[in-house]
Amino acid sequence: MDWQQILEKAKTVALNYGPNVIGAVAILVIGWIGAKIIRAIVRKVMVRAKVDPTLSGFAGNMIYMMLLAFVVISALDRLGVSTGSFVAIIGAAGLAIGFALQGSLSNLAAGVMIIIFRPFRQGDFIEAAGTLGDVEEIQVFSTIMNTKDNKRIIVPNSKLMGGVITNYSANDTRRVDLVVGIGYGDDLKQAKEVLEQILAENPKVLKSPAPKVVVSALADSSVNFNVRPWCKTDDYWGVWSEVTEQVKLRFDAAGISIPYPQQDVHMHQVA
Repeated sequence: MDWQQILEKAKTVALNYGPNVIGAVAILVIGWIGAKIIRAIVRKVMVRAKVDPTLSGFAGNMIYMMLLAFVVISALDRLGVSTGSFVAIIGAAGLAIGFALQGSLSNLAAGVMIIIFRPFRQGDFIEAAGTLGDVEEIQVFSTIMNTKDNKRIIVPNSKLMGGVITNYSANDTRRVDLVVGIGYGDDLKQAKEVLEQILAENPKVLKSPAPKVVVSALADSSVNFNVRPWCKTDDYWGVWSEVTEQVKLRFDAAGISIPYPQQDVHMHQVA
């Protein structure tokens, strides 16, 4: 009688709960497969749209995890488990985690904005968050930069997006702004001609936009020129140094002085 009772109870349980268990397992398996397929489709669509690989991978994983959570809740509901309290617990836990990881979440949101709106790209030379350097890698939470003296700096993305970003590599051309002073006793027109010749002879200086040499100020001890050649962005520092060197050499050859700060000291002998 004991075995018969056990078999009867097992039969009753199987009849009562079997369909729900089978349904829950089916929901889990089909949902898991479907979530993987949807993640693959999202990634392929974003790759075809030429979206950054970091963003496409992140978006695909987020969608996959949300779908899995929905599948698990659906399976539990099929088993007859009350999911209302379960969802409330998940929501409360998510809220607590959100407060605990507030800084990380702000960096995450800023990283997504950087990837979407592209204020700078990998390899660009930028100035942001008090840092000047080349962008080596854009990560989800931070951006890695290398300075010109080869120091690696890791900047939180929220710091970058929360301030002014100057991208020196965004445009194909840049203008070099130099200030050159000559003495008041020197020939103004001759100095201007020498400066224009220096710019005309430099192969890195672009013809269009045309370089400019203009008198900018009558300073305390010098007459100042603004020297403004245009060049390709990659040639910026080369043009800066080459023009500066040529100004010194050509002014020396032409007998044009470059004033520098001086101080006159008068000494009086007291009898």
